[in-house]
Amino acid sequence: MKVLYFHQHFSTPAGSAGTRSYEFARRLVAAGHDVTMVCGSYATGDTGLSGPFVNGRREGVVDGIHVLELALAYSNDTAFLKRAMVFLSFARRTIGIALARDYDLVFATSTPLTAGIPGIAARWLRGKKFVFEVRDLWPELPRAMGVIRNPLVLGAMSILERATYRSAHTCIGLAPGITEGIIAAGTPVERVATIPNGCDLELFGEGTEPHEEVPGVEPDDFVAAYTGTHGKANGLDAVLDAAHVLKARGRRDVKLLLIGEGMEKARLMARAERDGLDTCVFLDRVPKTRLAEIMGRVDVGMQILDDVPAFYYGTSPNKFFDYLAQGKPVLVNYPGWVANLVKQWGCGWAVPPGDPQAFAERLIQLADDRDEARRAGRNARDLAREEFSRDELAGRFVKVLERTAARRT
Repeated sequence: MKVLYFHQHFSTPAGSAGTRSYEFARRLVAAGHDVTMVCGSYATGDTGLSGPFVNGRREGVVDGIHVLELALAYSNDTAFLKRAMVFLSFARRTIGIALARDYDLVFATSTPLTAGIPGIAARWLRGKKFVFEVRDLWPELPRAMGVIRNPLVLGAMSILERATYRSAHTCIGLAPGITEGIIAAGTPVERVATIPNGCDLELFGEGTEPHEEVPGVEPDDFVAAYTGTHGKANGLDAVLDAAHVLKARGRRDVKLLLIGEGMEKARLMARAERDGLDTCVFLDRVPKTRLAEIMGRVDVGMQILDDVPAFYYGTSPNKFFDYLAQGKPVLVNYPGWVANLVKQWGCGWAVPPGDPQAFAERLIQLADDRDEARRAGRNARDLAREEFSRDELAGRFVKVLERTAARRT
């Protein structure tokens, strides 16, 4: 089977972005399928290609995957309008690829929602099988966050959302709420599968020792880390609010490590400096391989999001699964399926959103009883192995594509 795979933000582990598409594409290749990955140039990613762009593209083979990278730069720091133009440019250029290339099945993964447009073209103009993966519900999520308010834009996105779901022979949701949203939009249940993000158990090894000392962290400090985008949706002021409580309690031994980039990072750093929150340590984004080494020095992972109900069941955050794979317990600051999961498995704790006292108090309790954190960490690794092994989930993914390709229209 020849698979044409569209993911605008594709990255190998050499980048600092999520590697789900890289891992899944590798498993498709290992199963004997031919994969062409079509992507853009993501600021936090690394496609594995290094040659010059010719006529706005470059191509090569990376770990058995044929990668076609378009010279469309994208960053989480980019203004909204410019990001929208990049999304539309990617959709426009990939339609041509979907209409010209030789393949059996097209697979497209959001975000953005416009990533599904070449799949729609492939389905209706060439009669190809189409599988669409939904990482976030659009326009539900930006509407809930207040990021997009224009009713015409929201209406157009709703039309595109339903057109994409109805064009796809199979839809894949990454979280329970996402799957429910796809079905609520009118997609038959038998055409929907749930495959959450997974744990890279080889990359993130339990007990991995840090390659070097982490800047700003003393040997005896208790370290809580957040690894990911510093954007509006991530609500990282909650971490700084907790830092205020820790400062008032005189707990300089509890360090809050924030690793990554995003539109809010400069403001967060300025706030921490202005308020004297020197227990907050900011690091630049790092490749996944380096992140695994840093996580060896961490005691607990922080799963932080803004208090938006649409997030509670409608997200499948990469960082959460990295924490589990590393054998780190998780502190969650919002309710929902992730909070329920860590409580069920005894591998973490949930605190109410908007409650810095509860947030800080939980960190203090763990710093004073580090055996509790270590026990929860062992449970986290068990959860990673038993429920979220990347090998297991990738195997399910390959079977979904194979079944879709074999299905009669």
